[in-house]
Amino acid sequence: MVSSGNNYKDKVSQLISWGHWFSFFNIIAAMLLGTRYIVHSEWPETLLGQAYLAFSWVGHFGFLVFGFYILILFPASFLIPSQRLMRLFAVLVGTIGLTTLLLDTHAYESLELHLSPLVWDLLLSGERTELNARWQYLFITVPVIFLLQLVLSEWLWRKLRKLTRKHVGVPIAMVFGVCFISSHLIYIWADANLYRPVTVQRSNFPLSYPMTAKTFMEKHGLLDRKEYTERLNAQGVEDSDQIRYPLEKMSFRDPGTQQNILVLMIDGLRSDMVKPEVMPYLSAFAEQNLNYTNHYSSGNDNDSGLFGLFYGLPSSYYNSIRSASKQPLMLNTLEKRGYQFGAFSGNGLDEPIYQDAIFSKQALPEATEGTGDPQAISDWTAWLTEQPTDSPWFSYIELTSVENFEEGGDYVPVFEPSLGSNDTQGQDTNTLFKNSYKNAAHYIDEQLITIFDQLVAQGQMDNTIVVITANHGTEFNETGSNSWGANTNYSQYQLKVPMIIHWPDSVASVTKRQTSHLDLVPTIMESVLSTTAPTSAYSSGTSLFKVNPKRRWLLAGNNDDIVMIQPKTTTVVDKYGNYRVYDQDYQQLDAAKPKLSTLMQAMHEMKRFYTPK
Repeated sequence: MVSSGNNYKDKVSQLISWGHWFSFFNIIAAMLLGTRYIVHSEWPETLLGQAYLAFSWVGHFGFLVFGFYILILFPASFLIPSQRLMRLFAVLVGTIGLTTLLLDTHAYESLELHLSPLVWDLLLSGERTELNARWQYLFITVPVIFLLQLVLSEWLWRKLRKLTRKHVGVPIAMVFGVCFISSHLIYIWADANLYRPVTVQRSNFPLSYPMTAKTFMEKHGLLDRKEYTERLNAQGVEDSDQIRYPLEKMSFRDPGTQQNILVLMIDGLRSDMVKPEVMPYLSAFAEQNLNYTNHYSSGNDNDSGLFGLFYGLPSSYYNSIRSASKQPLMLNTLEKRGYQFGAFSGNGLDEPIYQDAIFSKQALPEATEGTGDPQAISDWTAWLTEQPTDSPWFSYIELTSVENFEEGGDYVPVFEPSLGSNDTQGQDTNTLFKNSYKNAAHYIDEQLITIFDQLVAQGQMDNTIVVITANHGTEFNETGSNSWGANTNYSQYQLKVPMIIHWPDSVASVTKRQTSHLDLVPTIMESVLSTTAPTSAYSSGTSLFKVNPKRRWLLAGNNDDIVMIQPKTTTVVDKYGNYRVYDQDYQQLDAAKPKLSTLMQAMHEMKRFYTPK
C-alpha cells in the first residue's frame, strides 16, 4: 500500500511537471498565432503604446493558456491515472484550444470581432457565404495541429528530467507575471487619462478585459469624473475612423427644381398619434399628401434620428463626420444652388449635433429671446417674410412640446386625466403620462395650422416641399420591459415615426412599405437637385419615390448597436457580436436566428464609408 501510494504520488508529480512544460510551449504557439491580431490592428505610434502591446501580448497569452491548464489539465493530472491517457487528453485540449484561437484570429481579420454567438452561427450555418467557405478550409489544419501536439507531448515526456534540472521554471513564470501585471497597471493609468495609444488596444486579443480603477481613483481624489466625461466625449470625435463622404465626385444633369424645402421635426412623436382624435389637422393633411405609414427613424434618440435624416447614413458614422467637419451633402448642395437657410427650435439649436455637424457651416438667423414652440414659429414667420421671392430657401423647425410633455405647457388639456389635472391621486400612472403626451401632440397639431397658414398667405405653398417627421418615438412600456420614453430599446414605439410629405403637383397616396429616415437625402438629391450619381455613393438609403425597391432590411442603431429592421423581426447586434432577435411586439425570440448573409450585408453597410486601413 505504501509502495502504491508513492507510485501514485510520483506519477502525479511527473504529470504536473510535464504539464507545466506542455503549457509553456503552447503559450509560445498561442503567442505566434496572436501576432495575427497585432498585424491586423492599428500599430501604436508612441513608445508607451508599443510597450503596452508587448507586455499585453506576452502577459495575456501566458495568463490565458496557463489559466486553462489550471482549470483543466491540473485537476485531470490527479484524476487520470495513466500517463499515456493523460497526455492524450492534454493533446486533445491543446488541439481544441489552438484551433479555436486560429478561428478567432480569422474572425478578427474578417469581421473585427472575436468568437461570439454571431460568429459561431456564421461558421456553422449552411449558407454559402464567402466567409463560411474560407473558414471551412481552416479545419484542414486541425490534423496538423493534433500531430504537432502529439510530437510535442512525446518529446517533452522523453526530455522531462533534463528540462527539470535546468531550474528555469521560476524565471519564466516571473517574466510572464511581470508582463501581465505591467500591462494592467499601464492600462489603469491610460484609462484614467484617456491615453488612446493604449486604450485603443482594449479588445485586440480574445477574452481580454484590462483592469480599470476609475471608481477607486475618484474615491481617493485622483480622478475628476466630470472632467473625465468631458474629455471622453471629445475623444470619441478625435479618435474616430476617417470617413469618405461622398464616395465619389457628385454630378448633376441640371440646376434642379429650385423648390423651397421646409422640414418640420416634431420631437418624440410616434406614428400612431397621427389620427383624427389626437391630431386632426395633421391627420387630414396626411390624407391629402404623401403619407408613409410604415416609416422608421434611424435611431431611438435625438442625435441618431437627426443624423440619419440629414446625412442619409447610419449614426455609427456620427463621430467620424464630426471629426472631419463634414456638412450634410444635401445642405452643402443646396447652399451651392443659392438657397437661403433658416433653422429654429423650441429648445434652441445648441446641441452638439447642430453646432458640430448639421448646421456647422451655415450662417443661421439669430433667435429672439424666449423659448418654446410659439417663439420658434414666430421667429420662422419673421424670417420667411424677409426672404426674396427670386431666391429658394431651406428652413428647419424643431417643435419640442411633445418631447417635453411631462413639463406641461400653456394649453388647455383635451385628454383627461393627465399630469396637469387637479386630482391625480389613485389614477393609473400610464394613463396620466399617455394623456399628457396626447395633449402635447394635440397642441402641436394646432401650431401646425399657423405654419401652413403662413405659407398659404405668402403664396409659397405651391412651390414648397414640406416634410413632417420626428427624430424618434416615445414608449409607455407597451413592450412590458419597463421601457419608457426613448433610447431604451428598438421597438416600433421608439423607432416608428410619421413621414408626411407635401410635394407640389403630386397625387395623394399612402405608402405601406417600410421606409427609413435614410431615404430622405436620396429623395431630395434625385428629385430636387437632379443628381446623376448613384445613391450608394452618398447614402445608405433609397429614394422614397423608388417603386418597389429591393431591400431586405432597414438600418438603425448607434455606435454600440446595429439594428436591422425587417417586416416581421428586429435584430439587434451589439459591438461584441452578440445578437438578439425580436418579433413585431419586441418580444425576444430565443430560437430565432437572422439570415446570416443578410446580416453580413448590414454589417458591411455600417463600414462602407470608412477609409480603408
